[in-house]
Amino acid sequence: MAEDFKSLMGELIQDAYSAETQLIEALPEMADAAATPALKQAFQEHLQVTQRQVERLERVAEMVGCDPDGEDCEAMEGLVAEAEEIVDEHEEGPVRDAALISAAQKVEHYEIATYGTLAAMAKACGLQDAAELLAQSLREEKDTDELLTEVAEQQVNPAALRAAAANDPTPRKKGSAA
Repeated sequence: MAEDFKSLMGELIQDAYSAETQLIEALPEMADAAATPALKQAFQEHLQVTQRQVERLERVAEMVGCDPDGEDCEAMEGLVAEAEEIVDEHEEGPVRDAALISAAQKVEHYEIATYGTLAAMAKACGLQDAAELLAQSLREEKDTDELLTEVAEQQVNPAALRAAAANDPTPRKKGSAA
C-alpha cells in the first residue's frame, strides 16, 4: 500500500469519525424536535447505530495505523447546521418533520458515499477485515435511508399535506378538487 494512499485513507477515516461524532451530538436534538413518533424512534435508533459505527471506525483506524481524531468534517458541520436551522425556522409538526427527514437523508447519503469509498479503499489495500467493518456501516446507512423514506411516504408527507390543506386560505370553487 503506497504511503500517499494510506495517508489519504487515514484522512478519510478521520473525516468519517468526525462526521459520526458530530452526528452523535445532533441526533438527540433531532429526535426531540420530531413530532411523529416513528421519526423520533428512527432518530433514537440511529443514534445507537452511529455509536457502534464510531467504535468500528476506531477499529478500522487501528488496522490502518492512524489516529481517528484529527480531521474536522466540514460537510457534516454544514449538514448539522442545516438541521438546526430547520428546527429554529419551522413550528413543531409534520412540515418540520418532513424538513427533518430531508436533512437526515442528506446526512445518510453523505455517509453512504463515505463508507462506500472507504470500504473500496480498504478492499483495494487487502484489508479485508476493515472492508467488512466499513461495509457493515454502509449497509446500516442504506437501511436508515430506506427507513426514513418509509416514514416520509407513509406518515409524515401525507400529514404535512393535510396540514397544508387545512391552513390554505385560498377559496375553492364549488365542485373543484381541494
